[in-house]
Amino acid sequence: MTQLWQRITIRAQRHGWRNMIHVLVLRTVNLAVPLQIFRGVAIGRVNPAFVTCPDGYTGLFLDERMIRTFAADPGSQMSQDFVDEALSKGDQCYGLLHGTALAAYGWYSKKPTTTGQDMRVHFSDDYVYMFKGFTHPEHRGKRLHAIGMTLALQFHLSRGCNGLVSTIASENADSLKSSFRMGYVQFGSIYILRLFARSIAIPTWGCAAYRFSLRPHGTLGGRARAEGTDQFRKRREEHV
Repeated sequence: MTQLWQRITIRAQRHGWRNMIHVLVLRTVNLAVPLQIFRGVAIGRVNPAFVTCPDGYTGLFLDERMIRTFAADPGSQMSQDFVDEALSKGDQCYGLLHGTALAAYGWYSKKPTTTGQDMRVHFSDDYVYMFKGFTHPEHRGKRLHAIGMTLALQFHLSRGCNGLVSTIASENADSLKSSFRMGYVQFGSIYILRLFARSIAIPTWGCAAYRFSLRPHGTLGGRARAEGTDQFRKRREEHV
């Protein structure tokens, strides 16, 4: 009990009691009904503070050969099933390289995208969906994720899109703070209930302006679907 209270106090000091209460309420609800809450966020302006790579790092969109080479390393957290699915949709991966090593990456899609829970994200054609961001532990603390997203945003804006949209777990305070710092704004939330072996997604009104929704599907293979579910779980648990 003492250790639990210490964890609660540390989190409250770091993120505030409002976030801590939200986490506790959400976990209490999950004892009865599986519930996830995701914030829909969007960005349409480039923050000049995140357009320059640190010394020794290079940002670029990775071609298929590079992606498959990096995916062969389990440390990249990209399975071959995931890569096959993403590339078949025409998704792009923006990476930050440190020499020849992949330090960080993020994926970008213009089509409905698997999120786990047997569901896909749908969104306005005016936006690009950012998902599956990752920074290697050896390169964290340098804001590579924010820099990579900003450089990818800069590219897509130059091609006529209105910006990026993404989802962040409501209790993931660190990711929310980081995203807001680089210029993302929250436009709505999506509540996901798991009832009778089915996932039900309920969006708030703010999602309508971005045509942002989660809809059921059942076409993705087991391993790739499991990876999408694991990615959502990691977003929820990363900073607890």
